[in-house]
Amino acid sequence: MPGMWWWVGASLVVGLLAAYLTWTVGRVERLRLRAEAAARALEAHLLRRAAAAAVLAERRYGVELYAAARIALDAEPEEREAAENDLTWQLRAVRLDPADPDCEAVIAASRRLALARQVHTDLVRDARSARGRPLVRLLRMGRRHPWPRYFDIDDPTLALPADVPA
Repeated sequence: MPGMWWWVGASLVVGLLAAYLTWTVGRVERLRLRAEAAARALEAHLLRRAAAAAVLAERRYGVELYAAARIALDAEPEEREAAENDLTWQLRAVRLDPADPDCEAVIAASRRLALARQVHTDLVRDARSARGRPLVRLLRMGRRHPWPRYFDIDDPTLALPADVPA
């Protein structure tokens, strides 16, 4: 009978290890999917802000802002960060009036973009952390998918003039 307890103990350890590995694989995959969803949401917010900035530029602020907005709308993925930073700098160079509906649309889109960027950054950090754990790397649990990438741009929120309440 002493040999039977050894088998029971070994089976329990193998079962716990299998449950842990299954949970870990699921966690790595869930975090990857959430990071991809956050990247798609970030992309949508980038497009909304650039479109709102293009409309604003057409109506009020002219060529430089319009050019920056069009470049951001048409940028290839490897050029996207630089184009978005340029658009942010152009938007900061103009005086935005929150009472103007076109300006309000750009300000609101910039705020939503800042939130989407923060969510994306947090999820990418978590996904990279999960994939970087020694057991995950050893068993190559994330090998089928590329590592999630950060989207590194300036803070897109726009400062309002001091005399205008938010």
